[in-house]
Amino acid sequence: MTPITVTYYSDVLCIWAYVAQARVDAIRRTFPDEVRLDYRFVSVFGDTRLKLGEGWRDRDGFAGYARHVAGIARRFEHVQLDPRVWVEVQPASSLSPHLFLSAVLEWERTQLPAAVEREPQIFASVMWALRRGFFAEGLDISRRDVQRELARPFGLDLDAVERLVDDGAAFARLSTDYQSAEKARIEGSPSFVLNEGRQKLYGNVGFRVIGANIREVLRDPNQDQASWC
Repeated sequence: MTPITVTYYSDVLCIWAYVAQARVDAIRRTFPDEVRLDYRFVSVFGDTRLKLGEGWRDRDGFAGYARHVAGIARRFEHVQLDPRVWVEVQPASSLSPHLFLSAVLEWERTQLPAAVEREPQIFASVMWALRRGFFAEGLDISRRDVQRELARPFGLDLDAVERLVDDGAAFARLSTDYQSAEKARIEGSPSFVLNEGRQKLYGNVGFRVIGANIREVLRDPNQDQASWC
């Protein structure tokens, strides 16, 4: 059986995407052969000074947003949150880690041909390392030196990854992601898209709902209309 594709849009600085990693892992465990995750980025925290410093000005800016994030984290036992997040550690933009991760994905696709036919394992591991590095360890993952250090344990050629940034390949991949999110009218992070765009699950959606939607598509992957699920 040819696996179906579930496109997963997220921003690495999004607390809800951090929380949703458990659901991403559950998809991989529950549907190891039936589902292929297509990881893409959406820009939510492209300019944190504008989004949080200005956008949250009436709610105490970064400090207010930090309290908001801490409140979310307390609701989920599987989530660890460093108290410095958004208080002392304020990444300027998610564009930088998204660009680095796009280069990692491009490297894995070109250097490890088998990765084209399956989910990108190294990329997924590095993405989680960066996401956890920010939320659980309080690291500024918009810094290139931090990105390299967090990616180092996973066996990729970091110099080759840097060259993919320098020659524009990573920019091209990231641009495609952002355009895809706009075309699909993705509302935010995280978002799961199934059934060729007919089904979109956005935000804090439980795995039972995600799993039910996947099973409906698997039941009839060639259906021409949205499921009743």
